[in-house]
Amino acid sequence: MRHLYLDYNSTTPIAPSVQESMLPFLAEHFGDPANNHSTGRACREAVADARGQLAHLLGADAEEIVFTSGGTESNNLALLGTMLRHQPGAGGHLIISAIEHDSVAEPAKFLERLGYDVTVVGVTGQGVVQPSAIQAALRDDTVLASIMHANHETGVIQPLRQIAEFCHARNVLLHTDASQSVGKIRTFVDELDVDLLTVAGHKVYAPKGIGALFVRRGVPLEPLLRGSGQERGLRGGIENTPAIVGLGRAAMLAARALEESPDRLEQLRDQLFSLLQAAIGDELILHGQLATRLPNTLSLSFPGVAAHELLARVPELCAHTCGGSHTDARANSPTLAAMGIDPQTARQTLRLSLGWYTAPEDISRAANLLLGAWESLRE
Repeated sequence: MRHLYLDYNSTTPIAPSVQESMLPFLAEHFGDPANNHSTGRACREAVADARGQLAHLLGADAEEIVFTSGGTESNNLALLGTMLRHQPGAGGHLIISAIEHDSVAEPAKFLERLGYDVTVVGVTGQGVVQPSAIQAALRDDTVLASIMHANHETGVIQPLRQIAEFCHARNVLLHTDASQSVGKIRTFVDELDVDLLTVAGHKVYAPKGIGALFVRRGVPLEPLLRGSGQERGLRGGIENTPAIVGLGRAAMLAARALEESPDRLEQLRDQLFSLLQAAIGDELILHGQLATRLPNTLSLSFPGVAAHELLARVPELCAHTCGGSHTDARANSPTLAAMGIDPQTARQTLRLSLGWYTAPEDISRAANLLLGAWESLRE
């Protein structure tokens, strides 16, 4: 059975040249970057090169890049590292949106248990965080707002620049989880006007277990991992040189791909939607259709069938169900619930996300498989 992978928003394969770039640092160059002998210097130089490559992708300075173990750690460092510098209940207010990934929502809940005030701002029916809603939530004691750049389920892109204007006018820091957008669309930190930005390596064709946090110069953070002072004292522990090298190489590939990949993926995405809509009709719901979305993402509700049953009919298709099953206690995703999508429609929702290795013939194959399964279930 030849698998058809349309789940790039969950994770990406390691690009061949990324894997190749890592191999010398898994064998020959295994030293500690802090050491001054030959293999230590080779690792230190490789880490510095990777830092510069990622900084170039983000339009940042190399010293503003902090390597972490992935998007989850980066989000935790951004939220906890900022808020723990303030006393709970005495000048420590945090704002997040209702559609944030668990790696933002859960640290926010933890901060609430510690006594910090957290405001959760809703979204429109299209899944957009309104800048005016952030403005209304800002208080004199607000320290940080954390609003994702692009949603992992719908692909809806948030108006960060406008949100930043309101935050910075009140001296509030703005963090964005850009795990889904980095490598797919332009993510220059100065254009977004963010103070902190999260990168997840495994979503940009680098290995799992590596990520980064952009920390704008002058933004203070409390480190979560204390040790020997690596990463400017913000993330103790010997550097994961092979994975860092891989992330740097992936960042270089992503910077090149941004010249053509978004347009190509958008064409394939729209072609897939057109094929499905032509057969199913207007009952096929595209979540966030009227909003600006990532070029690779479709969040579709198939009428009359549960998404998990649809996928069960096509085991060769790798995709993501957003609303759970009839027996799933978490029957509706936070994103779809925040958008006002009812649980039944959420259970019918399937996310199809394309990537670098999606070919035109994959689109017609995916449409045929999904339509065949949908028709058989309707019968």
